[in-house]
Amino acid sequence: MNFELSGWALILGASSGFGEAVAIELARRGMHIWGVHLDRRATMENVERIVSEIKSFGRDAFFFNVNAAEAEKRSEVLDAIAKRAEEEGISHPVRVLFHSLAFGALKPFIAESPSDRVSQAQMEMTLDVMANSLVYWVQDLVQRRLMGEGGRIFAMTSSGSTRVWGSYGPVSAAKAALESHVRQLALELAPYGITVNALRAGVTDTPALRKIPGHEEMIATAQKRNPHRRLTKPEDVAKALAALCLPETAWITGNVIGVDGGEDIVG
Repeated sequence: MNFELSGWALILGASSGFGEAVAIELARRGMHIWGVHLDRRATMENVERIVSEIKSFGRDAFFFNVNAAEAEKRSEVLDAIAKRAEEEGISHPVRVLFHSLAFGALKPFIAESPSDRVSQAQMEMTLDVMANSLVYWVQDLVQRRLMGEGGRIFAMTSSGSTRVWGSYGPVSAAKAALESHVRQLALELAPYGITVNALRAGVTDTPALRKIPGHEEMIATAQKRNPHRRLTKPEDVAKALAALCLPETAWITGNVIGVDGGEDIVG
């Protein structure tokens, strides 16, 4: 499918996995990219590569190495976007918000030693970063009039919202909450002409997946289970998201959309 997009996209979690793929795909389609990521010096070379690739399409790329879950840092990023929009005389500059923050506790709820189970602080952190932060970013974007009619908001969920896996409990809770937030935001943003959807990828070999204990078994199972006999790729999700940015998709909102090659329907 060959089509062009325009405007600016704000990518939360832009330095790897789904965030990286979406940033590059939207830039290839014509969008400028604001990226938020949290990386140490050792991984900054990859961030520089992503920025370079975005610019190779003739697009602008502005990346912030900050914690997207901190209110102060969120304000700094949105201040920069607002300033650039004012300089260029653009109203409602952010056309797309993509939430792909994968940072949370991977611990069981029950363990012999209290140090081996998830703590209250870890549970709250996981929910705040991977779910609640979506609400706060959207609140500020809309309140500042940085997103308006025609806006598209996407959040990455997973089958973990309804299925269980060893130490994935805190993240499962966050994904379930994220999907609930998507539905509520879709309801409240409908009068603004902004759509909100969650994208549920199949098992995808990303840096986030490799942090999950037992991920090797998850990969092997998914390869057998998926009707296409392969894992989902970040690029699969990026292409689907780009298609959902078209004006013709304005009636699609409040959904959890599977981008998994049919993996979730196989028992």
